[in-house]
Amino acid sequence: MKYLLLVHHDEAAVDEIAKENQRQMLVESVRLTHQLHANKQYLSASPMGSGAARATVQTPMRPIISISNLAKTYASGLQALKRIDLDIRKGEIFALLGPNGAGKTTLINIVCGIVTPTSGVVLVDGHDIVREYRAARSKIGLVPQELTTDMFETVWATASFSRGLFGRAANPAHIEKVLRDLSLWEKRDDKIMTLSGGMKRRVLIAKALGHEPQILFLDEPTAGVDVELRRDMWALVRRLREGGVTIILTTHYIDEAEEMADRIGVIHKGELIVVEDKVKLMKKLGKKQLTLSLLEPLASIPLELSDWRLALKAAGHELEYTFDGNEERTDVPTLIKRLSELGIEFKDLNTSQSSLEDIFVSLVSDRK
Repeated sequence: MKYLLLVHHDEAAVDEIAKENQRQMLVESVRLTHQLHANKQYLSASPMGSGAARATVQTPMRPIISISNLAKTYASGLQALKRIDLDIRKGEIFALLGPNGAGKTTLINIVCGIVTPTSGVVLVDGHDIVREYRAARSKIGLVPQELTTDMFETVWATASFSRGLFGRAANPAHIEKVLRDLSLWEKRDDKIMTLSGGMKRRVLIAKALGHEPQILFLDEPTAGVDVELRRDMWALVRRLREGGVTIILTTHYIDEAEEMADRIGVIHKGELIVVEDKVKLMKKLGKKQLTLSLLEPLASIPLELSDWRLALKAAGHELEYTFDGNEERTDVPTLIKRLSELGIEFKDLNTSQSSLEDIFVSLVSDRK
C-alpha cells in the first residue's frame, strides 16, 4: 500500500494529501474486511473428516461491488447521499427502488465514474473506482435514463464503438448476437436518428453490452417503451444473469422488480433504508387480508369483534381483516366462528397478500 508523503508547505496541498492517504487507508480496510469475511465463509463451508479439514477447490467469494461510507454533497449544499453501505453479490439481480430525487441515479453515476463522491469508498470487482478507474469502469456497462447517442451513427457502429473505448478487440460475432437478441439486426445499418424511441432505447442497451461487461446498470430501462421491448429486455436480463452478469436496476415499475430481482434496496432522501432478499422482505413486511362479502351490510363493526383488526368496505357490504401472514396463529378460524355466533353471514371470501409496491409505499411513507 502506497501513501503520499507530506512534504509540501502549501496548507491546501497538505490537506489534500492527508485526505487521500485517509481514503486509501479506508480502501485497504474494506478490502481486508472482505477478505476476512470470505475466508471465514470458506473455512465454515470446508467439509470435515477424521478430525481434520479435507482439501477443497472452493474459492472464497467477495462482493462484485462494495460501497462503504459513501456520501455526496453538491456545491449547492444538497446532500444527495448519506453514508451508504452496500455490497452487491456477483451474479445477482439487485433492484434499487426509491421516489424521484431519492439518490438512485447519483449512486449509480458514482459507481460508474460519472459523478465524484464527496467521501467514501467504492470497489468494483476489487478495484478502487478512484485510483484504479480504468480497471473498474471496464467491468461496467451503463444504460442511462437519457437517450444519449450520436444520432448520425449507425446502429452497428454505435454498438461496436464501446469495445475500443475499453481496449477490447473487435468482435463482430458478439455484436451480432447482441443486436439479434435486441431485435436490432435488421436495423444495423440504419442511422440512430431514423429510429423510434423504443428502438433507440434498445441501441443504448446494445452499446452498454458491447464490451461484454461483468456488471450491467439499468437506470429506468423501460421508461416510455412498448410492451414488446419490455419483454425482450427482461428475457435478455435473464440470459445475462445465467451467464454470470450482475444486474443492478432502478425502476418505477415495481411489478418488474417483484418479478425479476433477487434482492431489493430502498433508498429515500439519500439514505438506504432497507436491503433485503426479496422473498424475505415480502414475508417480513408483507400483510395478508381476508375479505368477507356479507349477505347483509353492516352499519358499524360490533364491539364483540374489537379483538380483530377489521375494517368495513364497499358501503358495509365487505368486512376486511388484516393480519400478519408470518404468525403461526392468524385467528381466522376464531373470527369465522365469532361471526357465526353473532349471526353475521357471508356469501364469499377471498385472501390477498401485500405486493412489493404496497411494502415500498409503506416504507417510504413511514420516513416522511
